[in-house]
Amino acid sequence: MCAKKPRVIRLKVPLDIHAVIANRSLVFALATPLRVGTLLAMAVREASGSRAPHDKIARTVESTLRGFAAGSFAVNINGRAYRRLGDVVMCSDTVYIRFFAQDVRVRTVHRPELSTR
Repeated sequence: MCAKKPRVIRLKVPLDIHAVIANRSLVFALATPLRVGTLLAMAVREASGSRAPHDKIARTVESTLRGFAAGSFAVNINGRAYRRLGDVVMCSDTVYIRFFAQDVRVRTVHRPELSTR
């Protein structure tokens, strides 16, 4: 049996020139604040590939955001766990995202013929 290798989604974070100019601060040139929901949508687009149909990407983004909000999975962004869409992450250059299942249960079936007496 072969175990799955953990996959990491790498995203290039765009520089927010407007924030740099509007706030006259170089802090925004070094790091861009992005919400977890925005990063998840970017990760889905990256994982889907450039040739994926736009309607499929839209449906996948919607279901991913819904699943995350419902607590079906958690994400690890640059080594830190996040569980809310509204959390803000300070991102610079490249962001590394991993998805983790929240509720992994082993289902057992009771089979009386196999039980010991």
